[in-house]
Formats: sequence, structure tokens, C-alpha cells
Amino acid sequence: MIKKWYINGEWREGTEYASLRAPYTGQVIAEIPQATKTDVEEAIQAAKRATGAMKELPAHKRATILGELIAQLKERHEELARTIALEAGKPLQAARGEVDRTIATYQFAQEEAKRIHGETIPLDAAIGGEGRVAYTTRQPIGVVAAITPFNFPANLVAHKVGPAIAAGNTIVLKPASQTPLSALLLAEMLDTTELPKGAFNVITGKGSVVGEELVKHPDVAGITFTGSPEVGIDLKQKAGLKRVTLELGANSAVIVDNTNITKEMVQRIVWGSYVNNGQVCVSVQRIYVHNDIYDIFKKMFTEEARKLVVGDALDEKTDISALISTSDVKRIDRWVQTAVSGGANIVLGGNMRNERIYEPTILENVNVEMEVSWQEIFGPVVVLHRFHDFKDAISHVNTSKYGLQAGVFTNNLTHAMEAAKHLEVGGVMINDVPTFRLDHMPYGGIKESGFGREGIKYAIEEMTELKLITFKW
Repeated sequence: MIKKWYINGEWREGTEYASLRAPYTGQVIAEIPQATKTDVEEAIQAAKRATGAMKELPAHKRATILGELIAQLKERHEELARTIALEAGKPLQAARGEVDRTIATYQFAQEEAKRIHGETIPLDAAIGGEGRVAYTTRQPIGVVAAITPFNFPANLVAHKVGPAIAAGNTIVLKPASQTPLSALLLAEMLDTTELPKGAFNVITGKGSVVGEELVKHPDVAGITFTGSPEVGIDLKQKAGLKRVTLELGANSAVIVDNTNITKEMVQRIVWGSYVNNGQVCVSVQRIYVHNDIYDIFKKMFTEEARKLVVGDALDEKTDISALISTSDVKRIDRWVQTAVSGGANIVLGGNMRNERIYEPTILENVNVEMEVSWQEIFGPVVVLHRFHDFKDAISHVNTSKYGLQAGVFTNNLTHAMEAAKHLEVGGVMINDVPTFRLDHMPYGGIKESGFGREGIKYAIEEMTELKLITFKW
């Protein structure tokens, strides 16, 4: 199946193509066009020409366009879910959940399109401000370049496209090389709406070509990127004065205080550790458990993790399927084996099922300097640690170079408040896992986990310019 990209409301052929393979089977599922700098330039200029039309669209019209998209997403729900499962190796049930969230994200964008407003400013609060009135407005910044990852190929696209349309911007979308099909499906849907031609463009190809051109191009006003810290930091350095929002990596932690362990709690932490094969920015990677309950927690956690079903992403019963690439499987196995060589114990798993699947794994007695502890695993591997003092647990969490989200399970209100105040992360989830995210929450991290915030209302603020107007009577 030969695919085309979408520029200026038209489907265009490429001159070069790359084979797209399903992570689980390795079979070729599509031929994807590979953009040149000339192709990227064409997409950017199409978006630039459409900025005037988008800026003039009233809020109710932008909301209507998003509503038309939402109706199609509901109608093509199963098609999109199966596309995600096929191209990303995401278990089908998780893919269906992603489509549900994608719809919710566009619904939030539809609502927020009608709520973009400023404020009045009492100028007479300052000497010389008498007889004046002032107010602010928010205006679209122009062309937004959206660069998205493979792990949530529909919903993380929605977190960029939704607020961009809501704010009246135009978009050039560069989806992850492994997951372009769901982005092209989105283009099919938007093509049938009343969105001005050129306002939404999808260009596929190598990051070194497409991404570089988008980041450096003078006609791109803003960049919204989700991906690795290395690429994100490099992008920010090259972007100059462009608006930049970065959602980067993590090795998120959970603290389990000396509290009553319930089956529901353990199941929740298992879900947060292994959902989407552990390929989630806020997936649980480190678990710090109070020494008094460590053994019983480890037993219950291991029993629940052992129940996870490994298999084909398109099988209804599958919990764990193929990772996005065979190189990631090898990398994870190398990190695990290095940890074991350094004295770590394998509680569960620790093996490659095959070259594409890594078994759900639990490690303990891991030195904090080992890669499985301080790097982002981005796979189905969890590390257990003991702690005696709650403040020490917070300190251990904070040693990470990342700071996206963290979770704390405790019945101690003082400990909950200490965690909320002292954990060095963008979001603290009390009595839940860091994997918890609703799509209207402000979402983003500190340190090497990112810059700026997503969540529709907050993304719109990143994608608009604040303008001040004053009147003198």
C-alpha cells in the first residue's frame, strides 16, 4: 500500500519511499513517502498562506470544524484503533483507550476554542493611568510545526493539532516514522471539514530532514515537540526566538508509604508500569516501598504482573506486545543483564521472548548508578527499592535528571503534603501512579523532562500571543 502525504488540501506523491513494518510481525504494511527539503518548504508555505484565513475564522467556526472531526473519529473509532495497534504494536484494548482519549482531547479543544480571552487592566492603579482603560487579547502565532512520537500516535497528535486549530493557527505535522498511518487517517478526516486548505499539512520522512527544516525555517512561528531529551534540547538550541514546547523523557517513580496494601493499589501500579508495553513517558519505572511492607508488596506486585498476557497486539486479550523496534528490545536486555552482572536480582522476567518482545520484568537490589535506574527504560521493566524514612524516599526520587510526574500512595496527610511540596516534578499524583493523565490537565515537566505545558487550555496559551490595547478617554 503506497501512501501519499497531505499538503495544501491535496494528496501528493513522493519521489522516494521507505517500507513501514508492523512491530509484531515485521511484515511490510505500507510504503511511506520520504520528504526532501523542497517538500517541507512546500508544506510550510501552504501553511503560511492559510494563516490569514485561519486568523479570520471566528471562534464558533473553529469549534464547528473540531466538532466535525470529532464526529468522524467516533464513526471510525475501530479503524483508527486497529491502525494504531498495527503500526505501533500497541495492544488493541490500549489502542481503543487511546482513541477514546483522542476524542476527548479534541472535545476539550472544541470547548476551549470558545474561551480564548484576555482581561481588563486597571491602569489607574498607577500614577499617570487616570482616564485610561486597557485590555488584553490573545492572537494566533501563525505556523505551528508539530513533531510527534510513536507511543500515542493519535492522542499526542491531538494535543498539538487540537489547540493549534482552536487558537486559529495553521499546522505542519511531522509524525513519527513508525506511526504515520494514524496521522494520514487524521488528514483524511480533516479534509472533509470546512478547515481552510493549507491550514493542516502532514509531511512524512526522516527527522534529520523534515525536523531540521521545520525547526530552522523562519516562517515557522512555533514548535511543539514530544520525544527524547537529546533531540528536544538540540531542537530548542536551534529554534531561536520561536515558541517552543517540549515534552521529553522521564523515569517516573512511585513511593509506597507504610500503609495498607490493597489489591486495587497493586493492580493500579502494575497498570502504570506495563501499559503500552511500558512505552509511556510517565510509565512507572522506579518503585520505592517502605521496608515494613516491602516483602508483601513485592509478592503481590509480582503475582499481578505474572498475569499479564504477552502476544499479538491485535489480540483482544493481549496486555504486552512488541516494542517499537528490535533495537529497543536489545537495548533493554543489555541494560537488564548489566544490572544483574552488577548484583541486581531478577524477581520476574528478565528475558527477550523473541527479538521483538521483552517480557514484563521486575528487578531489585539495583545500584542507583545502573542504567535501568537512572536512564529512561521505555519498556516493560520496573525496579524495586526499599526505604525506611519518607524524606529519604523523596530525596531518592529527586536524584533523577528527569522530573515529569511522580506518584505517592500514603494515608499520612503530612507525608502527602511533603511529597506535594518537595518532589521535583511537574505533577504529583497522591494515591495514584504518575501514569495518570487526563487530557485537560496541565502536563509537562522540569529538568530534562521538558519545557512548557500541554493540556488544551495551557497549550493554547503557548500557541497564542498576548496583545495589550489601551484607550485614553
